[in-house]
Amino acid sequence: MRGLSLALIALSSTLLSGCIVRTAADVVTAPVKIVGTGVDAATTSQSEADEKRGRELREREEELGKLNRRYDKQMDQCRDGNDRACFEARETYSEIQILLRSIAPPPPPPARES
Repeated sequence: MRGLSLALIALSSTLLSGCIVRTAADVVTAPVKIVGTGVDAATTSQSEADEKRGRELREREEELGKLNRRYDKQMDQCRDGNDRACFEARETYSEIQILLRSIAPPPPPPARES
């Protein structure tokens, strides 16, 4: 019985020491993990910034397409004599001009060497 008790004590102390060491390691590395997570959340990689810019540009271009279709429809109605459609077409045209200013022009073609 005494031998079993000694074996149990030796086994539990070994397991307990491993648990304490693991807990101590977790406590020591926790601040580093927390700071690393905060830095990752606070910084944006170049590819993420490019994706965001591309998404915003696509959304503006989609909106421009909708405005152009609405403008064409309003102009057709205006030509048919609908004064209200003429007024709305002018407003839509103004929206198109404002939106065009926010869309960057495509880059110029590369220069050709002579």
